[in-house]
Amino acid sequence: MTRIDFYLLSAAGGGAVPAACRLCEKAVAAGHRLYILTGNGTTPEAVDGALWSFRQGSFVAHEMYLGTAPEHPAQPPLPPILIGTQAPPDSHRDILVNLGSEVPDWFSSFERVLEVVPEDPALRAQSRERYRYYRERGYALNTFEQTADGAWQRKAPG
Repeated sequence: MTRIDFYLLSAAGGGAVPAACRLCEKAVAAGHRLYILTGNGTTPEAVDGALWSFRQGSFVAHEMYLGTAPEHPAQPPLPPILIGTQAPPDSHRDILVNLGSEVPDWFSSFERVLEVVPEDPALRAQSRERYRYYRERGYALNTFEQTADGAWQRKAPG
């Protein structure tokens, strides 16, 4: 069953996109393939730009996904991160990073879902709806709060 992790950002956290970039960098280093679903005013282009520049000296291989994967056998393999607004190819179903306000219909095809939640009250309210949706369906839920130094601390359930 898909594991769902909520990452609650602090005011000093720098926003959802930089936080997502840091989470992606860590997951790629562990050998995962990810799909970043954009939304809530975040575009694939914004995430693409951030993955190039979120940390000095860092580069995380990625590509925007427009709905079709290369079919020509001479094409190089897809990078570990794809960014888009629709369902990803089967090759990128390890981790879903959800920057949107909705639970996508295809979320359960992933091993893990990372819900990145900005401090904005309206976006927090939307995340509570997503949390409720997952909980009502019996998914394993974890919540992590961002500390002042940008690290993540697991929040006790309840």
